Amino acid sequence: MKRRERTRRLIELGGLIVKARLDVLVEDDRAAIYGALLGLVQQVDGEQRNEIIALWRRKGKRAFEAEAKTHLDDWSAALVSDS
Repeated sequence: MKRRERTRRLIELGGLIVKARLDVLVEDDRAAIYGALLGLVQQVDGEQRNEIIALWRRKGKRAFEAEAKTHLDDWSAALVSDS
């Protein structure tokens, strides 16, 4: 992976931590964030791995969709108010 691609990937992954508000929850405590992520990895390191990841994926997709709808609603409202 090229340096620029790796940097972009790391920024995007860090952005997900912020989107999930994990940074706020633990008051930017990097050890706590890392521990939480390690705990998640341990959680899926068993028989129900696929089911747990599928659950996370569904939750993530719903959150992305809700965010996109909120932004679209905000954008639409701004267009109406500018008229």
